[in-house]
Amino acid sequence: MRRSPLFTVLLAALAGISTAPSIAADAAPAPYQVIHRLKLGGSGGWDYLNFDAQRRHLFVSRGDHVLVVDVDADKQIGSIANTSGVHGIALAQDLHRGFTSNGKADSVTVFDLDTLKTVATVTGTGQKPDAILYDDASHHVFTFNGKSGNASVIDPASNRVIATIALPGKPEFAATDNAGHVYANIEDKAELVAIDSRSNKVLNTWSLAPCESPSGLAMDVAHRRLFSVCDNQTMTVLNADNGQRVASVAIGDGPDAVSFDPGEGMIYSSNGESGTLTVIHEDDADHYRVVANVPTQASARTQALDPLKHRVYLSAVQLGTGKDARGRPVAVADSFSVLTVGKH
Repeated sequence: MRRSPLFTVLLAALAGISTAPSIAADAAPAPYQVIHRLKLGGSGGWDYLNFDAQRRHLFVSRGDHVLVVDVDADKQIGSIANTSGVHGIALAQDLHRGFTSNGKADSVTVFDLDTLKTVATVTGTGQKPDAILYDDASHHVFTFNGKSGNASVIDPASNRVIATIALPGKPEFAATDNAGHVYANIEDKAELVAIDSRSNKVLNTWSLAPCESPSGLAMDVAHRRLFSVCDNQTMTVLNADNGQRVASVAIGDGPDAVSFDPGEGMIYSSNGESGTLTVIHEDDADHYRVVANVPTQASARTQALDPLKHRVYLSAVQLGTGKDARGRPVAVADSFSVLTVGKH
């Protein structure tokens, strides 16, 4: 992702987020709130999270390692070390493997989902691997490399890079339909690319206008809809088959991640600068309705979804009044936590 943890967090108002002209928010308050906070402490940066619904494990990126939390036991149960500059975590349930994108090392750490032990390190990705995903159709791992503007394709059977896909700009987050197509936001061009995951070729490049600087991406596979969250407080919805824009929805400020819950028909945008989680209901494939802007806290910009309990986990720090040499907010020491948003 494009933001360092303490770089772009602005202390904005939590209220007053309006919707797009054709999208109305519910008048009645929705029953969402922060229902729990798990303090993990420590120092360093953070980025994406991912959730293993089978084992009930939450993976939390943390600078040079990944924290592993048992959400039902409400405690950290492990750590995956030597993941320098880790951004994302991908899960391959059929292989019982996890993969981390190590942005400072241009590598991927492979670990066992059951034991949490490292089993391999894949070197030679593009520069600054950021988003990472596993595609069921091809059984390959894709890293999206922010500095080199390309994607690396890894064969998990041999744990080596087998292809490089040139992209039209700086990639951000990605999604897969697990049926032969991988999609990725192109941040600096406000575009989205569709990739054939078997041939490793870019099939299409589509505009995300009126989106600016897209980051998080999620997909409703059943209805073939892609959700890109953008810096100008907009979520753009595209048809995954032809790239046509079907809706724009207003969200909070500073989004960096988005998820789709098919069981609830809900989309969640985590907005780090406004300190909110925008909750959007998918009325049907072409109509969307904001039902809540849930107060979280400034800096809570990345997330993972628990599709069984329909909860969202976000990582964040408390921001102090101090500034660093470049005028950026400084985190309160040892304040790193995971927030759980759910229904009360």
